[in-house]
Amino acid sequence: MHVVYRFDTGGLENGVVNLINRMHGYRHAVVALTECADAFCGRVQRGDTQFVSLHKPPGQSLQVAPAFARTVRALRPDVVHTRNLAALEMQLPAWYAGVRARVHGEHGRDADDLEGLSRKHRWMRRVFRPFVQRYVALSGELANYLTERVGVPERRVSRICNGVDTDRFQPVPQRQPIEGSPFNDPGLFVLGTVGRMATVKAQTDLVEAFVRLLQTQPSWRSRLRLVLVGDGPLRAVCAERLAAAGLTDLAWLPGERRDIPALMQGFDAFVLPSWAEGISNTILEAMASGLPVVSTRVGGSAELVEEGASGLLVPPSQPALLAIALEGLCADAAAARQMGAVGRVRALRHFSLEAMVSAYDSLYRGLLRQPPIH
Repeated sequence: MHVVYRFDTGGLENGVVNLINRMHGYRHAVVALTECADAFCGRVQRGDTQFVSLHKPPGQSLQVAPAFARTVRALRPDVVHTRNLAALEMQLPAWYAGVRARVHGEHGRDADDLEGLSRKHRWMRRVFRPFVQRYVALSGELANYLTERVGVPERRVSRICNGVDTDRFQPVPQRQPIEGSPFNDPGLFVLGTVGRMATVKAQTDLVEAFVRLLQTQPSWRSRLRLVLVGDGPLRAVCAERLAAAGLTDLAWLPGERRDIPALMQGFDAFVLPSWAEGISNTILEAMASGLPVVSTRVGGSAELVEEGASGLLVPPSQPALLAIALEGLCADAAAARQMGAVGRVRALRHFSLEAMVSAYDSLYRGLLRQPPIH
């Protein structure tokens, strides 16, 4: 039983989809404290997967604990795997119901605690620590947070990185046209990003860097383009800043798209300006697609991007430094392509879906071989 706050478009949720589609020998169920979005559920290819929406009202997650407990009794899962702080409280009713294996995953920083400094969040994790048998940290930085700040013994923390479908995401010899894009001319250099347009994803920093870059290199207006894929509150903010700078015609904001592999093949470089990340699925998808990556040095991004080899890393919230990194990348297209090739090899060697699924399978089966803990 995979327990999330909401089952809809997102990197965490996409990882759950990949796990369900590839992990055989298990029944799977997804329980969302709020809602399982029908369109997103369609990504799950296993027809025997059950989806349960608990429709949690605003407030503490324990409000839906009785409904969650009824769901556990009805489905009788061997494993309950909660993800991130919003779902952690469901470990208590899972323990009370006698679930044999209880796993909690930390996928990234909370939006209101980007540095992991919140005493309240640490306190909550400590309160529910006795009910969790094993923690999964997607990055080394998150593993250190659990052991050093939450006080979880190292033996109870497993480090499992996300995997990427290297068959679905593949490089192409030259940039491919994107359906609906105004920037399919092969003579252009297209910077692209994909993600929720929310504060923590900081697409506004990328827009500011793009503006600064074209102020520094005005001649590049004829060839440099920006594509911001995703929807959310920052979409309008980004559009307004681009309009104010007179760059509306040089950027494309198509909203949310489902054809991510095709989008990646229509970029020359991928940029992730986030203020916080766990392990970014979009970075992995860009690497598998053979794209050079420019990312902020947050969360596990530095564990994915090999600085100077497969991409470039910059501090978060520094549009001026991001602009400098982008300038270097755009100035040498051949070097950019070489970085992308290195990233593809790195994705194949270290971040395959098969390795991720095998690690979760070993974790679950190992816990199930242990006697029940009450």
